[in-house]
Amino acid sequence: MFPLPFEVEHQITTRRESGLQPLLNKFESLTRLPDSPIRAIHHQPATPGEFRDFPAALRPELREMLGRRGIRQLYSHQADALDEVFAGHDLVIVTPTASGKTLCYNLPVVNRILEAPDARALYLFPTKALAEDQLSELQAALDDMGAAIKAFTFDGDTPSDARKAIRQRANIVLSNPDMLHAGILPHHTKWTRLFENLQFIVIDELHSYRGVYGSHLANVLRRLKRICEFYGSKPQFVCCSATIANPRELAEALTGRAFAMVDRSGAPRGDRYFAFYNPPVVNRELGIRRSYINETRRMALECLDQNLHALIFANSRLATEILLTYLKDACDNGRAPTGSVRGYRGGYLPRERREIEQKMRAGEIRAIVATSALELGIDLGSLDAVVMAGYPGTVASTWQRAGRAGRRQTPSMAILVASSAPLDQYIVEHPEYFFGGSPEHAYISPDNLEILLSHLKCAAFELPLAAGEAFGGPDTKALCEFLAGAGFLHESAGCWHWTSDSYPADAVSLRAISSDNFVVVDITGEPKVIAEVSFPTALTTLHEKAIYLHEARQYHVDRFDYKERKAYVRRVDCDYYTDAIDYTQVHELQRFEEAPLGGARKLHGEVRVNTQVVGFKKIRFYTLENVGAGKLSMPEQEMHTTAFWLHAPAGLLGESSMEDRQSGLTAAGHALHTVASVLLMCDPRDLGVALGEEAVPGVAWEPNLFLYDKYPGGIGQSAPLFRMAERVVRDAAALIEACPCEAGCPSCVGPPMETGKHGKSMGLALLRGLM
Repeated sequence: MFPLPFEVEHQITTRRESGLQPLLNKFESLTRLPDSPIRAIHHQPATPGEFRDFPAALRPELREMLGRRGIRQLYSHQADALDEVFAGHDLVIVTPTASGKTLCYNLPVVNRILEAPDARALYLFPTKALAEDQLSELQAALDDMGAAIKAFTFDGDTPSDARKAIRQRANIVLSNPDMLHAGILPHHTKWTRLFENLQFIVIDELHSYRGVYGSHLANVLRRLKRICEFYGSKPQFVCCSATIANPRELAEALTGRAFAMVDRSGAPRGDRYFAFYNPPVVNRELGIRRSYINETRRMALECLDQNLHALIFANSRLATEILLTYLKDACDNGRAPTGSVRGYRGGYLPRERREIEQKMRAGEIRAIVATSALELGIDLGSLDAVVMAGYPGTVASTWQRAGRAGRRQTPSMAILVASSAPLDQYIVEHPEYFFGGSPEHAYISPDNLEILLSHLKCAAFELPLAAGEAFGGPDTKALCEFLAGAGFLHESAGCWHWTSDSYPADAVSLRAISSDNFVVVDITGEPKVIAEVSFPTALTTLHEKAIYLHEARQYHVDRFDYKERKAYVRRVDCDYYTDAIDYTQVHELQRFEEAPLGGARKLHGEVRVNTQVVGFKKIRFYTLENVGAGKLSMPEQEMHTTAFWLHAPAGLLGESSMEDRQSGLTAAGHALHTVASVLLMCDPRDLGVALGEEAVPGVAWEPNLFLYDKYPGGIGQSAPLFRMAERVVRDAAALIEACPCEAGCPSCVGPPMETGKHGKSMGLALLRGLM
């Protein structure tokens, strides 16, 4: 365990001094207990700011506006960024949350427009809420200057009668990649003024564009650059990122440009404390700990009791709603004012989310329970504490969430409450890995065939593809020939022209496997839409007989209309929620590589993944008792992707029973998934684990154990696993050996009810046979 690196008697000066100091004192006292649940408290001391004068190129109007706001100098990283942008370089800025990155692009952009009033800039944010938040800040500065510079958001919520005015008048357009992809680039002839005069492209929250979303964005930017070239412009890129291991590499992979980088922050920072809390063990034999959801509730209530303003993060929509239910119950019982705790997640309607943001800024709400939807930089005012229900999956995301508190240079605290998942346990029991190690790399695969073909169609729809033109690689001609054979393109006069009647951008979702969302219709009274849910989430949360949770209220799903993409729900008052059970099978399609591995073989190739929701459990609030179940037959989902897998010969697990062998494979897969996520430094949710074909009676069973990319076409994680297979197996065996439980637990191979009483020993035997 980390020693406490601070003197707890050191008093903190804050507008809510009575709150944070007692909380720190309480945590310090817990560290003195035997088997203390506090596994580390990390202190980042307050640091003064480092300042520099305004660059000479900054216009007087901007200097005066900053002066009226009390800014006489810039932080050093802001001045460095302006120097790079004024020199004409493409730039990526990498500094902590709330360090003033916004000025790094707003100042040079407005400076250029003041010099050349026809100049245009395009800002891209990952969410509409963040674009709205940034517009408010930008508009306030423009109003202060009295400048005739027009800035507007342009997204799916923009009224149709306002769109023409924005296209004609906007100097700065704030949008998102989805709208650029489907609403701007295909209609570039309506945006002539923007593209002819486009001088800056700003990409905020660059670190969020990894995996499939980043791979799509890279292709959207390829399309954007060819349209700019067509209109005679070559805009400069300015990107802002939270701390990841490879920000410059990511910016260059997304844009195809060479970048300068500013990564040394000059912003002042208040004292920050970060505590790792591991719920106490309640059954040592089974390795079972107290519920991390219930312990997060306790931590959140401690914050409310101390009059702190807090943000509570959960890793799923279901966990968010369960926590919100518990905290609202506590408010109703007098622990905090009714209405002082709200939820925030995808699926809430836009007006509901805007209302919650505004009330938090105004201090009317004291705590928000949220998914990763609030991980990005939406301004929520001054927060004192962040509580995380479970490890978010990556070091970068964890720091991003922790950084949401103390945004006004005030002292702050972050608390990570570990779940029983092996990765959570590894992080809290090895704090040096988290506090002393590097954050993850952000990888993209823009030449993923499925993604590339989709955007090649969109590019051809927008402008004919010239012979010899490269769109992402040397095989563009072959891909165009393939699309021509499929009836999408036609070659004429040395160019490939779009010939289909379809609108290709509509068929491509940048964020999900399917672009179809379901709407949730409340039929308790007059029918009304209360939420919108993505396709994959709908299958697990909106099936018939599900309890759908929304703002801590329970709704029973009466009807799930798959064809019309609607779910009809009604209000109920029940003491349980539902959790879907899905079944996944993986089938080998093609082998790219294979080699011996101990007594087995390791392989890398293409697979087909079939997933189906087959049932659900009813789980009682607070006690987590399983109080019922039901069978379902939801539509099966199919995906082609890439995988790394192990082929185990029949004799590897000896003469043990079929049940024990299956338990051993399940246990080994659990441990391998944990270790692979750590070694790849990837979000574990991006990596799936499954067994191959089931055993056939009378036939020697030689199973495959798959670790697969959870995105169509793969995102490049399986090839490195094939190369490091020996270490993955070795570390997985070490993980199981080091766990003190007797027969398996959630921290090593999964709960005994999933892996059986021999799962741990059989899984370890399997892994040893691979070494």
